[in-house]
Amino acid sequence: MKKALVVFIALGILVFALSSMVVAEEGDPQYIGSAKCKVCHNAEKKGAQFSKWEAGPHSKTYEVLASEEAIAAAKALGIDNPQTSDKCLKCHVTAFGVAAELKAESFDQTEGVGCESCHGPGSEYKSLKVMKDQEAALAAGLIIPTEETCVGCHNEESPTYKEFKFDEFWAKIAHPVPEEAEAPKEE
Repeated sequence: MKKALVVFIALGILVFALSSMVVAEEGDPQYIGSAKCKVCHNAEKKGAQFSKWEAGPHSKTYEVLASEEAIAAAKALGIDNPQTSDKCLKCHVTAFGVAAELKAESFDQTEGVGCESCHGPGSEYKSLKVMKDQEAALAAGLIIPTEETCVGCHNEESPTYKEFKFDEFWAKIAHPVPEEAEAPKEE
């Protein structure tokens, strides 16, 4: 009886773990990493989106898990190392819980909350040809983030949660493409 209970619990844990992972299917887009986005999204005349992300808080979310404050918050929750805890990583890295085959060789979770956390895996929309056409980019998986995207992590589940004011915080991380970079000027 005791052995059956242990097996039942183990199976339950296995089912839970597998259900929380994203399983790869052939043709699924891959996470390529923010460094790949830098190639096109760092020029000042096009909005310098990469530099804005790099200077902002999202690029440091993995790194912050090694801070004294994060370690103390984690300890209070019974977590030894926040940089290895699923409870922390789900919001502090891109592509948490995604199957390894959906992460390209160029992907690096230590980038923190990278471009693809908000915009979706980039392998299918990364080319200039696709990105020049917003409809094509959206069809290829580009996500235009909304408040709903943000509150997936900026919510009361976080042990360090502070009231989330979408409009105020969005203004701090905004990185639009300038109009003149979106379409050629007519002569």
